[in-house]
Amino acid sequence: MRTRAGRAWLALAVLMTGMVVEAGDDPPPVSGPATFDGRFVFARIRYADGYAGGGFAFRQDLPWAHDYPRAEANLMRILEAITFVNPYLGADGGTILKLDDPNLFKYPFAYMSEPGYWSISDDEARGLRNYLLKGGFLIFDDFRGDWHWENLETQMRRVVPELRWLPLDATHPVYHSFFDIDSLEYRQAYPGYDPIFFGLFEDNDPNGRLLAVANHNNDIGENWEYSMTGWLPIDLSNEAFKLGVNYIMYALTH
Repeated sequence: MRTRAGRAWLALAVLMTGMVVEAGDDPPPVSGPATFDGRFVFARIRYADGYAGGGFAFRQDLPWAHDYPRAEANLMRILEAITFVNPYLGADGGTILKLDDPNLFKYPFAYMSEPGYWSISDDEARGLRNYLLKGGFLIFDDFRGDWHWENLETQMRRVVPELRWLPLDATHPVYHSFFDIDSLEYRQAYPGYDPIFFGLFEDNDPNGRLLAVANHNNDIGENWEYSMTGWLPIDLSNEAFKLGVNYIMYALTH
């Protein structure tokens, strides 16, 4: 594992010098390959937010679309280069789905940006519950502070009221599914906030299957998106890519 991970570091460093995927306008409701063909596809979750016009007053993108499509497009190129996974490598990065879309069950891994702004419907709550309990794996990313966390907890109580968030540390298998990540203490994504990781486990058993991870006070998607621009330290982007690859490999093997 460590030998392979060492080779992966070299490939990662080379790729990060030249990967650029141009950002477009607000993404359509559906993107990615026209038909499901068995490749791994990054699934981004689209959701309704609390703004009447959608999006933010101070920027044009929607909360669920933050960092789209460069974040996932860059991560998929890393995944293709250092693993045997055959990912979809389109410029749109992957597919966009709502939680009540039955097509979600085709994708073992899903990602949600900015769940602090998330509002879930009854149909979406049922869809997400079925997805998680039938083997799906969901990452919550790009949120910070108490009220963002409280909103995530509120929405997830409608989905899996019997489960509770448990703290994760670097000993959990998800952080050793490809890279050996020996510490979750690294440079802050948000000034003044320390990254904290939480998981939802089947039957609340920390030795059981991990259903979802919350990267609280963190924004690994931002680090994927801007990894080649020189705006962020390379070590921060490297750590974010390692987390992304490990989450995907865990989803594919558990």
